[in-house]
Amino acid sequence: MVAINQISKKLTLEAFLKLPETKPAREYVQGKIEPKLMPQGEHSTLQIRLGTAINEVVLPKKIAHAFTELRCTFGGYSIVPDIAVFSWNRIPRTEKGRIANKFEVYPDWVIEILSPEQSANRVIKKILFCLQQGTELGWLIDPEDESVVIFQQNQLPDIKSDQEILPVLESIQDWQLSVVELFSWLKIDV
Repeated sequence: MVAINQISKKLTLEAFLKLPETKPAREYVQGKIEPKLMPQGEHSTLQIRLGTAINEVVLPKKIAHAFTELRCTFGGYSIVPDIAVFSWNRIPRTEKGRIANKFEVYPDWVIEILSPEQSANRVIKKILFCLQQGTELGWLIDPEDESVVIFQQNQLPDIKSDQEILPVLESIQDWQLSVVELFSWLKIDV
């Protein structure tokens, strides 16, 4: 940990992007390297189920695309949101029309899932940075509390729980998800 902090004081974003990828990923935030935590069971389950549920609605209609653990580099940061959703027309593409490997643009919707040892404020700072860059919607999912903090541009944060319906991008009109349904994905019937 000391070595990363010493390196990060001297490292530019360009130099950081030349470093080899690691597992778990590292992020470049405010000029410093911050390691992400390795996802545990609840985190991993919510990430995969939520990304899949969003894509089942948005991909067939070419509305958007949800990506898990995708490096997004913009505004001097290089972050790896748990889920980054990009509107269809904003997905970076190659000259051949394929999805690009490098995403140098902010996501339209950023979703973070709080891990037990993770600092909520550190994650909130990343979501707020995304909103300042143009992201429309941010979710901070708290499995411990079974709540979701909602961040939207020019609005105070809101906390959703129980049967409340979670807001989604305006372009996604055919899908609703309640907080209780989201957390029901963590229960396994024996």
